[in-house]
Amino acid sequence: MNPFELHPRLSADTFRLAESGTSVLLLMNNALLPWFILVPKTDQCELHRLDQDLRRRVRDETDRLAAFVEREFQPDKLNIATIGNLVEQLHIHVIARYRTDHCWPAPVWGVPQRRDYAASEVERLRLRTLESLGEGFAPRLGI
Repeated sequence: MNPFELHPRLSADTFRLAESGTSVLLLMNNALLPWFILVPKTDQCELHRLDQDLRRRVRDETDRLAAFVEREFQPDKLNIATIGNLVEQLHIHVIARYRTDHCWPAPVWGVPQRRDYAASEVERLRLRTLESLGEGFAPRLGI
């Protein structure tokens, strides 16, 4: 089996916040929205193709991440999606949406407005997610 590798586009667009035995937790580099991405460590491209145990662990991590985003950012709506049209690697978007955000009510994909995160913001979010997700996740050092 090949070691897990993150798709180049995901690597280019995100910060690696943490990692578990099941997945890698990313932060989209767009500070206009709290936008996290969970990437299961698998070569499967669809959730329903995961074996039952891995699917359960991915679902648990997704639920824990969604609960964190809801508590931390208090969005009007939580968007959770696996799209994969541009990046086939299985990845789950967890995005806090607000009626006042720059692209509401449209989807976030393809919207050119963005603001890069400052390193201090990324580190603060890394610490908050690790504190909240706790068990099973370890920090990724460096930005």
